[in-house]
Amino acid sequence: MGMETVTDSRGLRQRVAALRARGGRIAFVPTMGNLHAGHLELVRQARRLADHVVVSIFVNPAQFGPQEDYGNYPHTPERDRDALQETGADLLFLPGVAEIYPQGPDLTTIVEVPGLNRILEGEHRPTHFNGVTTVVAKLFNLVQPDVAVFGEKDYQQLLLIRRMVADLCMPVVITGVATMREADGLAMSSRNGYLSAAERALAPRLYAVLARVKTRVEADGEDVAVIEQDALRELAAAGFQPDYVSVRRQSDLAPPGPGDTALIALAAARLGPARLIDNIFISMA
Repeated sequence: MGMETVTDSRGLRQRVAALRARGGRIAFVPTMGNLHAGHLELVRQARRLADHVVVSIFVNPAQFGPQEDYGNYPHTPERDRDALQETGADLLFLPGVAEIYPQGPDLTTIVEVPGLNRILEGEHRPTHFNGVTTVVAKLFNLVQPDVAVFGEKDYQQLLLIRRMVADLCMPVVITGVATMREADGLAMSSRNGYLSAAERALAPRLYAVLARVKTRVEADGEDVAVIEQDALRELAAAGFQPDYVSVRRQSDLAPPGPGDTALIALAAARLGPARLIDNIFISMA
C-alpha cells in the first residue's frame, strides 16, 4: 500500500484513525520539508519504533522572526513526497498555513516553555521557540502519536519539546536521533543549500571548532569561559559571524557546575546567507 497524502485536519484524523484501527503504534516525524538524508533517517528510525509512520511538512511562519528566511525557505513537495514514499512513510500531512492557524499565527493560543525558550537560540531568536512548541503541540493533538522523532542537531528544540510533553502530560515518547553529517563533518541542514561553493568549503569549520572545544573541556584543565571565547575568535577569524559557542549541561542547558559529567557544546554562526547551528556531546566521566 502506497503512502497517502492529506492536506486538511479532518482528513488527517480520519486516516490516523484508520491506521490505529489496524493495530500497533504510530510514530510521527514533523518537518518543514526540503528533506535531506538526515530527515529520512528520522523516518527510518520512526519505522523501527512503530508500525505506522506519519510525517508532516509545514513551513511554520510562527517560528520565523521578522528578518528571517520564511519567504525564501525552500519548498520541494514533489521530491519530498517521493523520498518519503521510498523511505516507508505511511501518511504525509501537507497543510497550508490557514489549516494550522485558522485565525492567523498572531491570534493563536501560544504554548511556551519558560526559561529554556530564552537562552542560547532563544536569546538570538526571541519568538522562535514559542512558534516551535505551539505548532508541535497542535500537530501532536492532531496526530496523537505514540512516539515522535526529532534530530539532535536542534538539541535545544529537542529539550524544549521533552519539557513541554512532560509539563502538559502528553502521552508521547520523544526520541532523539543523532545528527547526520556530510563526509567533511558539516551537519546536514536544509539551509546548507544557501551556501556558495566557497562558503560550503568553509562551513565544516564550525564542527571542527566544536570538536576542539570538546577536547579541551574533557582535558579538564582550563576555564570553560576561556575555551568558549577562543572558539568564538576562531570562528570570526575564519569568516563566520558567530552568535554563541557555549558549554552547557546536557540535561537542562544550565551552565555546568562541579561534578557535572554529561555536557554539550552548542554553537550558532552565520556564514553568508545561512545561519548554521551544531553541537557536540562532552563526557567528563
